[in-house]
Amino acid sequence: MKCWIGIMLTLLCVCMLCPGMGEGDLRDPYRNWYEVFVYSYQDSDGDGIGDLNGLRSRLDYISEMGYNGLWLMPIMPSPSYHKYDVKDYYDIDPQYGTLEDFKQLVNECHQRGIAIIIDMPINHTSIRHPWFLEACYSLQKRQVENPYIQYYCFQQQGSSKHVKVSGTSWYYEEQFAGGNMPDLNLENPAVMAEIKKIFAFWLQECDVDGFRLDAVTSYVTNNVEKNVEILNELKAMAEELKPGSYLVGEAWVGLSAIAEYYRSDIDSFFLFPASQAEGYVAKALFGRSPAATYVKNLKALYEAIPDGILAPFMSNHDTGRTIGSIQGRKTPAKAKFTEGILNMIGGATFTYYGEEIGMVGSGDDPNKRIAMYWNDEDMTNNPPGVTAVEYAYPSVDAQLQDPDSLLNYCRELNRMKLEIPAIARGRTEFILNTSYALLMKRTWNEEEIYIAMNFSSSKEQTLSLEGINAVILHDLETGEGKAIIQDGNGGKEIVLPPYAIVVMANE
Repeated sequence: MKCWIGIMLTLLCVCMLCPGMGEGDLRDPYRNWYEVFVYSYQDSDGDGIGDLNGLRSRLDYISEMGYNGLWLMPIMPSPSYHKYDVKDYYDIDPQYGTLEDFKQLVNECHQRGIAIIIDMPINHTSIRHPWFLEACYSLQKRQVENPYIQYYCFQQQGSSKHVKVSGTSWYYEEQFAGGNMPDLNLENPAVMAEIKKIFAFWLQECDVDGFRLDAVTSYVTNNVEKNVEILNELKAMAEELKPGSYLVGEAWVGLSAIAEYYRSDIDSFFLFPASQAEGYVAKALFGRSPAATYVKNLKALYEAIPDGILAPFMSNHDTGRTIGSIQGRKTPAKAKFTEGILNMIGGATFTYYGEEIGMVGSGDDPNKRIAMYWNDEDMTNNPPGVTAVEYAYPSVDAQLQDPDSLLNYCRELNRMKLEIPAIARGRTEFILNTSYALLMKRTWNEEEIYIAMNFSSSKEQTLSLEGINAVILHDLETGEGKAIIQDGNGGKEIVLPPYAIVVMANE
């Protein structure tokens, strides 16, 4: 009874403090994060390119969907459509609007309880950044004493990761070949001082709530220790400038390597081992013993990273979208269950825009960043370089009207997580599992909840609830009916329809 009362009090507090389903404390990183590529999201001025005011017009949708964290891909001035090659760290790209537009967006996010973080690409700049232009000019003039030369990684011998500076014998390092993105020398204290000024501008003047740190494994090539040192310095900067800022890093590596990066003070690192067609989620869907596979991988995960805030995701702007990864174009129940088991990993889950309606995209990067499918009339242009456009499921407007849609499943899932904090925050104990079903307990503070899942696409599964006087708090359905608790041979048991996820507590 104590646990049940505690959960009810938590739900009451959430409803009183956060009527819009957001979190009361914007410093809380345990959120339903939503990644947006502004270019492809919503246009407001008729030029076919998404912009900040267009995004602002969709904040009610984002909030009502239960997303209370927003990550924006780069928004600073850049010569490319993707904007990871920044030429000015103190402004907004004119395609997207103005600084005033951005500040209004941040303010309206905060009014809805939505925290906002922005992409911070500091591993490299654009070749058009003033620092780089001045450094190259000085090298061409053989004025090697110019301090801006030390802002980058110049050397006089080339390799596959180096590009020659025209008119000189010098080369600059570029880890992302062909992107016109020269690497900054983050071991230079003068560069770190510049970055602190940049952080101050966005955290204090623009009031963002943190950063997504791009390409953290490339800060110093092949040197985890140096990268951890730099990450510690970045976190210290952010904490000094705005206590509670959330920093999440992109470390596109395996579990053991990610665990090494969690030795830093950075809050989270994206959980690449769970993502895409080769990750924990997809392996559980296609394995011979899917529940056992899921449990095995999660046990390894929690052992490797026992204390960090996990950041699970299935796809992002660099990967193939989920529907293709799980072969889910014609299987909406599988698409729903995928979202469910991803979110049951725990931590701060990230959703790429359009995943909530089953958008498709793979191959060339622009194909993964196509226009958000609001309806057949209200869409942006696709970014340059798109070679394939596919929408396997109906539009946002159509799915909003369908109570059984993937969109409405995602909305129920998000709201359930906001109502029951232990799902994201709790410590996990695996109570039992068969080949196709599992029961686990999550404990957070004095709250205990139980999560039961059926990984079978076609058959009911029954699990014993021996010693648990369970009551169902949420029953996430994929269209196969509701779960029931009944008397069994050894006490209570739960019967789970195909692809069911049920959250329970002791009565």
